[in-house]
Amino acid sequence: MRFAVFDTNVIIAAAISRTGIPSQLIHDWVLQDEVRLVVCPFVVREYREVVRRPKFLRYDFPPDWLESLIEDSLHVRDPQTWPMSIPHREDGIFLALAHATKAWLVTGNLRHFPASVRRGVIVLSPADYLAQLTSR
Repeated sequence: MRFAVFDTNVIIAAAISRTGIPSQLIHDWVLQDEVRLVVCPFVVREYREVVRRPKFLRYDFPPDWLESLIEDSLHVRDPQTWPMSIPHREDGIFLALAHATKAWLVTGNLRHFPASVRRGVIVLSPADYLAQLTSR
């Protein structure tokens, strides 16, 4: 089983465009039990809060698959705060969660996770993650 942490922007992108790579990851891999998403209470709250922001109302949010995705995820405790400074401090939870669970982090904002602060965590764009999945 492959484990991954999806940054919130991957969830949002999957819900906005049903034909994009993030949507493919959700529908063809995660919801088909080929990849297991790893979440913690903080990440679950963030997913649920962000999809309910007014700017996403025009996309008929929240997506109908979100609760199933959350329910079927591997739930762990909130990890400790990421010890290194990163460009967007609030994104440290995703890096810390991936590090604590040995999962790969998938994000549309690679620049938020510079290589110098990853401490061994594999961080990939959705396209690169899909390429990894399909090459195996």
